[in-house]
Amino acid sequence: MPQVAKKKLDARSKVDRTRKYTLEEGLKTVLETSYAKFDESVDVAVKLGVDPRHADQMVRGTCVLPHGTGRSVRVLAFAKGEKEKEAQEAGADYVGGEDLAKKIQEGWLEFDKAVATPDMMGIVGRLGKILGPRGMMPNPKVGTVTFDIGKAVSELKGGKVEFRVEKAGIVHVPVGRVSFGPEKLSENLVALMETIIRLKPSASKGVYLRGVSISTTMGPGIKLDPQEIRALTK
Repeated sequence: MPQVAKKKLDARSKVDRTRKYTLEEGLKTVLETSYAKFDESVDVAVKLGVDPRHADQMVRGTCVLPHGTGRSVRVLAFAKGEKEKEAQEAGADYVGGEDLAKKIQEGWLEFDKAVATPDMMGIVGRLGKILGPRGMMPNPKVGTVTFDIGKAVSELKGGKVEFRVEKAGIVHVPVGRVSFGPEKLSENLVALMETIIRLKPSASKGVYLRGVSISTTMGPGIKLDPQEIRALTK
């Protein structure tokens, strides 16, 4: 049997799929079942009691994780004048306007997130078909179209994550790396869950938080107790 397959089976054998773990137990187990040679991402999947086909039940938002994601984010800012300088001072990797838009139209996509001031959206709007499908289009709903461009850049560089419920009613979000350890991962996860719970649509009926699971990039999923998670966010 290949070594990787054996490690995967060993990891799965450590997880009781019939139970729901407390956050402390779940994080301990998810770290124990990490077997990759690289610093794996730790991801959360949240099953919500919403129907995303209805606009009034869409759950979408952002959260600045206390300890970031552990990933270096390349930020592009569309800005001019004083706002261009503000974005540069905040740590934006690329700042510009028409020049950057032209590069993107020619196929350049060497960045992870894009932000823009409102007065630049005439230029940015032409990039919708390129950036939109990749989830990189600046959007005022998630704070990436704003005149407070310095804050927007700083938050993205510091670990701000965006999320949007999928068709199946599930939200997937990274909350850190294996190297973070249980304490930092716990604080990141609770901060995220507080945001998701706060965004509960008024049109959502019945149980809103239906399931929560965590996993590493290569490891098995571990179910957490939704009631305990809800209690931790109060």
